[in-house]
Amino acid sequence: MSHDGVGLRAVMRSVAYLTAGALAVPSLAACGAEDQAGKPLAAQDIAPAARAQVAEGGTLRWAVDAVPETFNTFQSDADAATTRVAQAVLPSMYRLDANGRPARNPDYLESAEVVETEPRQVVLYKLNQQAVWSDGREIGAADFAAQWRALSGKDSAYWTARNAGYDRIAKIERGANDLEVRVTFARSYADWQSLFSPLYPKDVMGTPDSFNDGARRKLKVTAGPFALTSVDRENGRIRLTPNPRWWGRPAKLSEIVLTAVKRDQRAAALAAGQIDLAEIDPAAAQRIDGAAQGGAGPLAGPGGGRTAAKALRSWALAYGSDEEAADDELHARRKLRQAIATWERQQKALRDYEVRKSLEPAYTQLALNGADGPLADERVRRAVARALDREELVEAVLEPLGLPAVPVGSHLALSGQEVYADNSGALGGQDTKEAQALLADAGWVPGGPVKEAEKAEKAAGSRGEKSGSDTGGEDASEGGDDGTYIVGEDDKAPGRSDRDDDDHGRQLAQDGKQSVNRNGAPGAYAPRGTAAPAGAARGALAKDGKALTLRFVLPTGAGSEPLHAVAGRIARMLDTVGIRTELTKVSDESYFKDHIASGEYDLALYSWPASAFPATDARPIYAKPVPAADGSLSVEQNYTRVGTDQVDQLFDQAISTLDEEEERSLLRKADARIWAAAGSIPLYQRPQLTAAKKNVVNAGAFGFQTPVYEDMGFLKKGARISASPSEK
Repeated sequence: MSHDGVGLRAVMRSVAYLTAGALAVPSLAACGAEDQAGKPLAAQDIAPAARAQVAEGGTLRWAVDAVPETFNTFQSDADAATTRVAQAVLPSMYRLDANGRPARNPDYLESAEVVETEPRQVVLYKLNQQAVWSDGREIGAADFAAQWRALSGKDSAYWTARNAGYDRIAKIERGANDLEVRVTFARSYADWQSLFSPLYPKDVMGTPDSFNDGARRKLKVTAGPFALTSVDRENGRIRLTPNPRWWGRPAKLSEIVLTAVKRDQRAAALAAGQIDLAEIDPAAAQRIDGAAQGGAGPLAGPGGGRTAAKALRSWALAYGSDEEAADDELHARRKLRQAIATWERQQKALRDYEVRKSLEPAYTQLALNGADGPLADERVRRAVARALDREELVEAVLEPLGLPAVPVGSHLALSGQEVYADNSGALGGQDTKEAQALLADAGWVPGGPVKEAEKAEKAAGSRGEKSGSDTGGEDASEGGDDGTYIVGEDDKAPGRSDRDDDDHGRQLAQDGKQSVNRNGAPGAYAPRGTAAPAGAARGALAKDGKALTLRFVLPTGAGSEPLHAVAGRIARMLDTVGIRTELTKVSDESYFKDHIASGEYDLALYSWPASAFPATDARPIYAKPVPAADGSLSVEQNYTRVGTDQVDQLFDQAISTLDEEEERSLLRKADARIWAAAGSIPLYQRPQLTAAKKNVVNAGAFGFQTPVYEDMGFLKKGARISASPSEK
């Protein structure tokens, strides 16, 4: 969520606000002291091995989307690769455990606690006495103070992407000795554990020039198990080698090489032996699983149950035929022999790899733009929500991958995290009759007179390609990553501000912000156009001479075919209650900037990463839009434009309390009210698929947990996978 962020501000004409009466939530009684967090739906899958079983040395070649533009995670163009480097080479006071909860990092921090609450909150950090920067200087209060000043938001010369939490600090000073740091807050801050992770040296944070430019291309001073040794932008490689001054458990690997490989080229790169570890899409996962089962030819592999014609066309396209030739399989036969030979060779090589599966710490949602149009009426938004069978959508995406198919029940956390509780009951489940009743109450009636509208009526922007009233779509039985655009992972998004925290696509509050590369396919195709069911026309709704049609905007991009099924199923569900959808596909480059951020859509699919600190990171996503200086409305990261004073107040109370149980209760109440407002409907946790060489251990689909870089490596010959990767 504020990504892993800095939010984009968008201007809109109007915003629909919900009334207090509409937010009465009978299920709030469930937000009591009982722990509803549960456990993560899927465990991490990293081939855990005790350190004694891990060989000394070796190079791990790990795929990334691109060499990052900056190594400063607090800048707006930071991405997931930025985070990956920071996790390996910089201090973090806290990192996430397997449940997505913050855990003290003993390599840097002996203890941290709130030692005073009145008149002000004071946190005392006691640092590991061995912790030093790579230049030999002790990590200390000067580094904490420099980072606070840079990120406080008081000096505009620092080009920061976010300042949440740092803006609440009053002062930082040395404690009783050089190993103690006292942080005094001007205002109480519940999420203080989110701060100083990562921590940069004062050499980077000390001046605007060093902050803005000093860490963009290199990091001279580090303090992690690895150091940033070289950056080859021309060939797309980043080399990390063990830090000779590292005081913790020594790294097992002799180097990690982060290699830029496009998502749709990773299966080929794996087969060519160019990489050892890579996040992949469902199609690549099917290929690897097929190789393990002895699948040989293209009909057994890429077909995956499809027709031979589709399989052959796919291969003709992949190996150089233009689309017209690819549509004519007979004309492409000359290339098929080469394609089949290449496929068989690659499948044989892919037997050295396996797919490690978990659920990504992010969820896909259906966003409903409440700024204007039919969805400005909360009754219509609620009708859309009640028309959806979320269980069906989840099963279609996750069951084919062998992952738990459970709908997400919270906007603010995922199962296993402390704040998580299923508050979807505040809105209610699928109920066709209730959806139709809500629409009727809002004045939308079947068969009402419809004026002949201009056929050029704006759908979703000048560059959008309409698919028409589409209720079809490719069957979801193939399952997999929905391929939706991930907020915060677009490093070119406009309108970032210091208050927001999604700038580089990092996951909010350093939870791996990860993000923010795109964790999954970078875009998605809109569902293919098909005729509406026969009964749909008869049941179409209209009001004031206008049919009820919603603009469903989707991004395009390679590897995003599974989104066809997701959007197509949603369109069919809405059609059953008389809501038509106009599916429009737009380029990845314009999807967020020209449509989501600017409000040029009615329905959209995109994802938010989970945060261990939702009081900080989720607030800008659900904050009530407010008037800006120019008279427009500032929406922060609230791209649905739906917000209420009640939700804002609950977030304000949660971020200011130091009682953890009270904070959880307040956030769960806020989530229930967000559900009731029906501005966004969480659907499912995104699948996390990672291809790994079979002898790579302590790495793969990490789930929530922050990777432990010093434990990664290759299994010793004759050794077996264990369940104790932390053993020395």
